[in-house]
Amino acid sequence: MNTEEIIIRTVSPDDAAELLSIYAPYVEKTAISFEYEVPRVEEFQKRIEKTLENYPYLAAECGGRILGYVYTGPFIGRAAYGWSAEVSIYLREDCRKKGLGRRLYEALEAVSGAQNILNLNACIGCPRTEDVHLTNNSMQFHEHMGYRLVGRFQESGYKFNTWYDMVWMEKILGEHVEKPAPVIAFSRIGAEQLHSLGIRSNGKPAEEFHIV
Repeated sequence: MNTEEIIIRTVSPDDAAELLSIYAPYVEKTAISFEYEVPRVEEFQKRIEKTLENYPYLAAECGGRILGYVYTGPFIGRAAYGWSAEVSIYLREDCRKKGLGRRLYEALEAVSGAQNILNLNACIGCPRTEDVHLTNNSMQFHEHMGYRLVGRFQESGYKFNTWYDMVWMEKILGEHVEKPAPVIAFSRIGAEQLHSLGIRSNGKPAEEFHIV
């Protein structure tokens, strides 16, 4: 995989089947996802549509093939939390540990900054003892990306007959001032601005949004 040939682009609901093929192994074989059942394509498509209303959903593509994807979503979902977002990332099994995760996260952070998001939060399954279903790789990746551990919930997830801890890690993108700039919905970020961030998109005009 030549990382120079990879493009970062916005996802559309039409990508649901390909993205689901990347996500399914995480559900079936790992405790990285705490879901038990792989969602149907139609359900996954609805999830994408819901995310894109306010938040970025980005894919890394090479030669017309999606290698991985990343997105944010609401943190808690109340108005006061509007400047925080939860991050998620999934890569094809044969595309891990090749720098792709960093490329996707850097793009996501650039867009989040353009939205005036200040806090990025990652909810991560964490084993008490590493096993075939879950290791500490995700925590280590986030540490390399500048995230810090802010909380740990003991044995809060049960999968594959095993109790797993869950941790929250956080990265601060900007200064917390008395009157922060309003958050801008991703669906209102223009194509020209996204292009300046190295992301391909159809683009739409900018507009503020509010979480209720």
